[in-house]
Amino acid sequence: MEKKEYILNLSCNDQVGIVAAVTGSMAEMGLFILELSQFSDPSTEKFFMRIHFETTKEISEDAITQNFGVVSEKFKMSWDLHDTEFRPKVILMVSKHSHCLNDLLHRWSTGNLPIDIAAVVSNHEDLKKMASWYEVPFHYFPVTPETKKEQEEKLLQLVEKEGGDLVVLARYMQILSDTLCQKMSGRIINIHHSFLPSFKGAKPYHQAFDRGVKIIGATAHYVTADLDEGPIIDQETARVRHDQSAKELVRMGQDVECQVLARAVKWHVEQRVIINNHKTVVFN
Repeated sequence: MEKKEYILNLSCNDQVGIVAAVTGSMAEMGLFILELSQFSDPSTEKFFMRIHFETTKEISEDAITQNFGVVSEKFKMSWDLHDTEFRPKVILMVSKHSHCLNDLLHRWSTGNLPIDIAAVVSNHEDLKKMASWYEVPFHYFPVTPETKKEQEEKLLQLVEKEGGDLVVLARYMQILSDTLCQKMSGRIINIHHSFLPSFKGAKPYHQAFDRGVKIIGATAHYVTADLDEGPIIDQETARVRHDQSAKELVRMGQDVECQVLARAVKWHVEQRVIINNHKTVVFN
């Protein structure tokens, strides 16, 4: 008998009986749970759960949604149901640094990242050849103070045209407007070239070198109107020796950026991340 697999994510105010109600409802429908993760956050008094389950194709997604609607209504849940075969459409944005773009394109092209890359968008033309090599459409949207609003409107039109589910800032060195951040809340991931909140701004690795740091890092987070302060998805660090140059720090940092961004995108598309106010719950 052919099976289908789904991911159910949910959150609500923490209270007694949630797990029993959810799993009981699934058992009544004959849904088989493959993996279940849960977390109660005492600081926000919220409950979070991710369930990976399978069913026969005879049970429709509409039937599952309708059945779970009764439980969600009782506990006033926020929830999403996702087919594991679904590959979200992603738009990558980049400026001139190529390492994160190349890494994501390579992981996608080799089947190691379960997404469909719909386009590459850049405010420079430097990486057009790279996008072409991967046979991904390249869109050049130059940005000046006068054209910024027009550029963002073009981006939103592209997202709508391509059915974009996620935008990834793969070292896109422009600040997005509050309006764009709000319209795409929870759907834009950025890689910040430092271990936030230290060494913000330009040349973070040179700042770190000048201060003689022993650890450098990178941070992947959701983009919000608060610059570089969106909910953090993943972070990583690398140790630094006193005899390493600023150039070596840049190289090490770029490697870390690639790893962190790829993990964040993968966890997002696998429905492992739930936003918890200014934080995230990551079921990995």
